[in-house]
Amino acid sequence: MTNFESLILGIVEGITEFLPISSTGHMIMAQHAMHMEGEFVKTFEIAIQIGAILAIALMYAQRFLQSLTIYFKLAVAFIPTGIVGFLAYKTIKMYLFNPWVVGIALVIGGIFLILIDNKVVSKKSTTLNLESISYKNAFLIGLIQCISMIPGVSRAAATIIGGVFNGLDKKQAMEFSFLLAVPTMCAATGYDLIKTPIHFSSHEYTLLAIGLVVAFLSAWVAVKVFVKLVENYGFKYFGYYRIAIGLLFLAFIRF
Repeated sequence: MTNFESLILGIVEGITEFLPISSTGHMIMAQHAMHMEGEFVKTFEIAIQIGAILAIALMYAQRFLQSLTIYFKLAVAFIPTGIVGFLAYKTIKMYLFNPWVVGIALVIGGIFLILIDNKVVSKKSTTLNLESISYKNAFLIGLIQCISMIPGVSRAAATIIGGVFNGLDKKQAMEFSFLLAVPTMCAATGYDLIKTPIHFSSHEYTLLAIGLVVAFLSAWVAVKVFVKLVENYGFKYFGYYRIAIGLLFLAFIRF
């Protein structure tokens, strides 16, 4: 891996992690396009997620400090993903992490985003604030998040849609998705790193540093832009993008 490649992967990770377009899917596509493989590449992909996590943690630090109630709601929402992820980790890694799954999931997810865009945008909240969300609805959002374990689905898309269908408006759903990303990604990244052998050279540490910093900065910018785009245009354009990039990727790996 070169410094330029680590820069590209850091940008891809940061931009896509919290948008409803699938960071995992884009990372797989980027690695496939640049013909990147090997143990270090796998570890790099996992480790730079820490940069994106840190960006959200700092952006929403004040929100995390407002009350303890939100921690309990996030914990309940995390339970389904934690259980399914732990039990299905090997199966998911073995059978689903391939370009064909990513391409198909991107297209299907894009169609779904377009179809439900009006409902998501016009949805009125039945919940005063995130602390008021019921434990049942928090759990259901977490259950829907489990679908995002399929590469190309998008954790952000699953949790935002899950939030809207469980009493939240689009702004609340986005915020809950961002907050839920912190425990979910910390657990997933930590578990992946435990399962991955770590033996780096000085150059590889430099590559990791580049990836982490770039992922942090690009995630920060991406979230700010994402919120504005959704407020003004909804989710349908992300659906169009998913379909276009998914079809292009399927054509690329086919031919």
